[in-house]
Amino acid sequence: MTIEEEVSKTLAELGVTEAPAVEALFAEVRAAMDSERQELVSRGAASSTEREKTAKALRDRWLGRKNGLLAHIDEKWLKPSSRELKPIVGRKFNELRQTSAQLEMEALIRDVPVRAKVNSSDPGSKDASFASTGQALSTATGTVAVTTKDSVAVEVTTAAADLTLPGYRRRLGSIHPITRVQREIEDIFLGLGYSIETGPEVETAYYNFDALNIPATHPARDDMDSLYVDAETVLRTHTSPVQIRALRKHGAPLYILAPGRVYRRDNPDASHSPMFHQIEGLAVDADITFADLKGTLDFFCRKFFGEKVRTSFHPTYFPFTEPSGEVSISCFVCDGAGSDAVGRSCRTCKASGWIEVMGCGMIHPDVLGHGGVDPERYSGWAFGLGIDRFAMVKYDIHDIQLFFQSDMRFLEQF
Repeated sequence: MTIEEEVSKTLAELGVTEAPAVEALFAEVRAAMDSERQELVSRGAASSTEREKTAKALRDRWLGRKNGLLAHIDEKWLKPSSRELKPIVGRKFNELRQTSAQLEMEALIRDVPVRAKVNSSDPGSKDASFASTGQALSTATGTVAVTTKDSVAVEVTTAAADLTLPGYRRRLGSIHPITRVQREIEDIFLGLGYSIETGPEVETAYYNFDALNIPATHPARDDMDSLYVDAETVLRTHTSPVQIRALRKHGAPLYILAPGRVYRRDNPDASHSPMFHQIEGLAVDADITFADLKGTLDFFCRKFFGEKVRTSFHPTYFPFTEPSGEVSISCFVCDGAGSDAVGRSCRTCKASGWIEVMGCGMIHPDVLGHGGVDPERYSGWAFGLGIDRFAMVKYDIHDIQLFFQSDMRFLEQF
């Protein structure tokens, strides 16, 4: 069975029911990935154009967002895997994604050599047939006689190539800091057995508000400062609608992350943008408690910000969770002291010693009902955070507008 055939089937269809079989399956996929990459590197390319073309084909084959082999593995192996296998599948898929970095264009273009063709005197070679048409080529300084398609003789003065000159090198890009932080967050939760879900950015008012316990008469609906397409359609103000769609699609139990762009009618300044990025986590299962929420988010914060970070939970209000809380972390710059060794106030935490990073809470029973889940049987929790804010905190960036201005002086630092 080929790799394409394997990734088009679920683990159940492949007869994989135990952890060793999962490890063997991912080892086979990784070996195929390494083999295809090594074959391309060994073969090389005849020109820079051909190298880019073959590198792009290999990258798209494995990393294409819709039809790439890793996308099929996520859809066919990870998402529908059983509760017992999901942790090992998530961990192995995370390792495979990290290995797949060698298939990015930058890495392939760096490693695939360009093998220049040597002019051949073989009458059967392409060079010989090219010369036989009257188009004489020369690498020496002098005049070259070139016969055009219309048999018009043209004399072109050439110069010997100076092999000591530096070549022309195309500038390569890098991963945007927002994408980098999003992937880092996803990797942590994929290792815990979560899967990734996405939803439409142009959303109905029902999914964006009503299904999340925010009816038209609710005061919180006015605070969203929404961008309406029409009376019943809105640019989503948060990624929370994905949890309703996912619950209706998959049912419970369910463990997902929902990243994506969101929109609000905010005036741009150092801390606001009409378009920004959020990521929401959702866990729905039997006997889920607030203790599970605290333990998971404490683990996540220590993984993302460092093992020394402490977390603090404070009560707050969200319409779609009850009880609700805000999560703060101890400042990783001043270690929660609020000032440095000589007494200067810490500008990262504004001398408070704490940085608020996300909101969370137990899912309201009405929201579970809108998702088609019995609130008498299941409970769950959710959290939401701004990816842009996490990037600002992590990299000590003080203006959110820098992420969207395409300033190379800023982006080249990452």
